[in-house]
Amino acid sequence: MENYRKIISQQYPNVILRVVPGHFVTPNSHVNYYVDMTAVKSRTNEARWAAEALSAVHYFTTPVDTIVAIDGTEIIAAYLAEELTRAGVISKNLHKSIYVLTPEYAPGGQMIFRENVQPWIRGKNVLVLLASVTTGHTITRIIESLKYYGAEISGLSAVFSIATAAAGLPIYSIFTQKDLPDYSSHSPENCPLCKAGVPIDGICNAFGVASL
Repeated sequence: MENYRKIISQQYPNVILRVVPGHFVTPNSHVNYYVDMTAVKSRTNEARWAAEALSAVHYFTTPVDTIVAIDGTEIIAAYLAEELTRAGVISKNLHKSIYVLTPEYAPGGQMIFRENVQPWIRGKNVLVLLASVTTGHTITRIIESLKYYGAEISGLSAVFSIATAAAGLPIYSIFTQKDLPDYSSHSPENCPLCKAGVPIDGICNAFGVASL
């Protein structure tokens, strides 16, 4: 998509968000922007800069044993673990390093952690990292699943988040609604673009966008 525009973090100018205006469908809602996370999730420099920004947000005082990376944020999570370890973040791990995990999903969408990695979840301080959060529905389900496996949720972070909290926990992000003030998210039945007859431009998820 060529009609994207860049949004640069005022506090962390190396971190850039690329957004495309239009009418897009996500797994939970209809939105008026596609937020392209491809570069920040895949390029080592941009992933490192994002991790540095997230580490500075609040985690110097947050205990972290494990980072659960959602939406393909594993590279950011690895750099974030490195930054937090270097900063001396509180950890229960005897080796004083942080685990980085990504969940498996069952055909019905349920989050699964196999027995070999469950010890890195059960009783651990878990930081959840996502690329983006809009309605908060997905992150709430993630929290419920992690608690089922015995996790203690110590923090929630995202590169971009419209939601400010989930399950009673604050969501800390590099980009918020202030950076994209006209961003809007609606349920399919309440989507003003649908009611106005605006065609859907694409279907997007953590892997990217499929144009229609």
